[in-house]
Amino acid sequence: MFRKLLAIGIISAAGLAAGTALARNEEGTITNIDAKADQITLSSGTVINLPENIEVESLKVGEHVSVKYSVQKSGRALASQVRPVK
Repeated sequence: MFRKLLAIGIISAAGLAAGTALARNEEGTITNIDAKADQITLSSGTVINLPENIEVESLKVGEHVSVKYSVQKSGRALASQVRPVK
């Protein structure tokens, strides 16, 4: 009985983990800004979408930034924070 409950618990936890967004931090230089799509591209090639509360106009190409973002189920990277690094 205990083994069945343990197996169910492990399977449930794995299913929940697979459905959640993966949080990441990345530091890099902005190499491209697409204002129409509200996206920035970092020197690593990572394309990050910006939410409504982060204004793309406040950023500039060549700026070194630290970005906190999550990868959505769709594979899209969505920022929660973008801040300059000195």
